Amino acid sequence: MNFEFFIAKRLISSKKYKSSISAPIIKIAITAIAIGVIMMLVSFATGIGLQVKIREKIAAFNGHISIENYDNNSSQVSLIPVSKNQEFYPKFTTVSGVSHVQAVATKAGIIRTETDFEGVIMKGVGGDYKWENFEEFLVEGELPDYSQNINEDIIISRYLANRMGFEVGDKVVTFFLREDPNRPPWSRGFVVKGIYDSGFQEFDELYFLGDIRHIQRMNSWEKDQVGKFEVFIDDFDNLDQKGQEIYENTDSLLDSRTIKQTYYSIFEWLSLFDFNIALIIGIMILVAGINMITALLVLILERTQMIGILKALGGGDWAVRKIFLYNAGYLILLGLFWGNLIGLGILFIQKYFKLFPLNPETYYVTEVPVYIGWEYILAVNIGTLLLCLLMLLVPSIIITRISPVKAMKFD
Repeated sequence: MNFEFFIAKRLISSKKYKSSISAPIIKIAITAIAIGVIMMLVSFATGIGLQVKIREKIAAFNGHISIENYDNNSSQVSLIPVSKNQEFYPKFTTVSGVSHVQAVATKAGIIRTETDFEGVIMKGVGGDYKWENFEEFLVEGELPDYSQNINEDIIISRYLANRMGFEVGDKVVTFFLREDPNRPPWSRGFVVKGIYDSGFQEFDELYFLGDIRHIQRMNSWEKDQVGKFEVFIDDFDNLDQKGQEIYENTDSLLDSRTIKQTYYSIFEWLSLFDFNIALIIGIMILVAGINMITALLVLILERTQMIGILKALGGGDWAVRKIFLYNAGYLILLGLFWGNLIGLGILFIQKYFKLFPLNPETYYVTEVPVYIGWEYILAVNIGTLLLCLLMLLVPSIIITRISPVKAMKFD
């Protein structure tokens, strides 16, 4: 233990220090750091959590990258079929980082009951569909199985179920238009196997999932023809790069689009959260730093005589400055401790008990999502400690201007 650290420790533990005029100011500084850390942790956890949750929901309905015929012109319904006989299906071996490829098709229709009707889009899926994405959305019933014979089981959203009065096991009569407008529409009777609630109103009010073979029959497609392919990748951060690689490794007649391109406005809105997080962090660190500077200046003024004695005994300016920086570092660590304790406590409570709801029509989620990652927790703590200490270097220069003779006479 060096001399400066020993003096700083004695200064911190002294009764005079704890009952001095600077005590309230020091408590305010510690509180400011704790509040700042809480705000930064909550901003990171909820901002990143919202981004991750929304993009996961979009990917659950669309995959990360879609591959379809150019002539479809990004239509919500499948117009021109694509053959399943592709080099990238069922395994995309030419591009690394692709975890799954599935074939789907969509067709617009109308659900009709005795008292009401609703325009919908049927999303046809097959035995290769990645149901893991829907497991967390399922609120009633079971997920259908399309790996065997064609069946009438479907899964609809809770929004449609409530609006149309459907329950698990009910029959759903749906009408689909033919290509020939002079012929009567197709009529299909489905059975509700399960009800899902993604909280993403844009999808919930429109889509229900059924067997792709129904769409193939209604569109007079061959068994190996589908509407499009949905591709899932391992790392979302590489979406743009993988999207370009997939585009370069598919047939020239096929177009590929990432969900960022398809839902550009949503992802632009999500990108604003990065700016908001950075703004909150900057403000919180500035406030905490200013409070620490104030506390340090008060400490220096209170300990002017001690500074003079140390200098008279041969203590250098930097050695004396380190005493106060050690002291300030201890106060910062104290604020970090309480900030982390309270902040992480709030985040874990929200993560497991979901106490704070959100309006899904505005935020696409039903409760505040929380992402807890040690990378940003460490960054917040180390960054706050270092930046606050760097900010304290400037006011500590005052110590170099204190004369030993005048300081010992100071009262």
